[in-house]
Amino acid sequence: MGTRLLQFIVLNPKRLFRPSLSPPYSLSSSLFPPSPSSPWANFPRLLASDAPLSFGQPPQQHNQQLPPPSQRLRQPPSLSGTLAQKIGKSIRRSGAPSKSRVYSDVNVIRPKEYWDYETLTVQWGEQDDYEVVRKVGRGKYSEVFEGVHCTDNEKCIIKILKPVKKKKIKREIKILQNLCGGPNIIKLLDIVRDQQSKTPSLIFEYVNNTDFKALDYCHSQGIMHRDVKPHNVMIDHEQRKLRLIDWGLAEFYHPGKEYNVRVASRYFKGPELLVDLQDYDYSLDLWSLGCMFAGLIFRKEPFFYGHDNYDQLVKVAKVLGTDELNAYLNKYRIELDPHLAALVGRHSRKPWTKFINADNQHLAVPEAIDFLDKLLRYDHLERPTAKEAMVRNPRFAPPLLHLRRLARTLTVIWPILTFTQ
Repeated sequence: MGTRLLQFIVLNPKRLFRPSLSPPYSLSSSLFPPSPSSPWANFPRLLASDAPLSFGQPPQQHNQQLPPPSQRLRQPPSLSGTLAQKIGKSIRRSGAPSKSRVYSDVNVIRPKEYWDYETLTVQWGEQDDYEVVRKVGRGKYSEVFEGVHCTDNEKCIIKILKPVKKKKIKREIKILQNLCGGPNIIKLLDIVRDQQSKTPSLIFEYVNNTDFKALDYCHSQGIMHRDVKPHNVMIDHEQRKLRLIDWGLAEFYHPGKEYNVRVASRYFKGPELLVDLQDYDYSLDLWSLGCMFAGLIFRKEPFFYGHDNYDQLVKVAKVLGTDELNAYLNKYRIELDPHLAALVGRHSRKPWTKFINADNQHLAVPEAIDFLDKLLRYDHLERPTAKEAMVRNPRFAPPLLHLRRLARTLTVIWPILTFTQ
């Protein structure tokens, strides 16, 4: 028998050691460091590993050599110094509210119990029922492992949460419970907690190297994901399953509510976040989808490569132009901090054809470019909804004769949008 999952929740991962025994590793016998004479003296240092692993695949060695200096990306000076300290928040004048074009009243109509996660009473399962097999990833707020259920030996994914506010944990659990059974939504199987440290773990269905799908479904349920990016999209190619994962930053949408702009990963942050527009909506997820799509068709990942949040806006402006940015700011009565405005400067819009080359021309077909152009819009209300982006709305649909060519490019991204009606 392997060690139980229970106390694999480690308060100080640096105290763990490299493995000398075979998995699975139990969570229940690893909270306390073993004595030097113990057979677990070399207990795996899984939590301390930074290796970028994916579900269902063995750990890979990353021994690649650095490219020659002439081929390396040149790092621009960081804005973390004097200039960054001078840049303040943008000013939002009253009189130009923003409201989602779709599903805006979902949480207005539904009972408070549906979206009021702070009153959620968590039903804790038995942590001793699970064993850890190996680490498959890590994030800012969690460590993720492949595991097994001890009773039926079924594989699962175990997400051990790092210390965060209790209401954030409740929010993620409530959202996962509300979305349970939805198309291509990762299924929450159980919620367990270590009795001593009180560290919670979420137990999910096992998908062999997954990717994503269900934006329209989660939006229709009144929920914004707010962290759409490649790492949160999983694809099981063998079983043809796709999953949108990591709902830790997801939030219920209420029209007119101001939300935190410190969400989403930098390269996938929408302009609304970068200019401090707080009453954003589901369309934020469509911008992030567009960034992913641009990276796919142009074979340039990430497509907008900013070195901090200010530089991220600069990178977007250098592609989409500052005329459209200024029109967006004027529409929603936003005034950038003068230092940020000076940093952004003035840029003309680049045609998408500027990014097409011999390596990506088979992917960057006209229909794909048209689809991308509709997603990457400054004005969040001009972006297609997830349902419109499924090429079921004539306003956004390319000619049917060209869909086969477009499908070649959309093989990965399509399931993000589609769902069973």
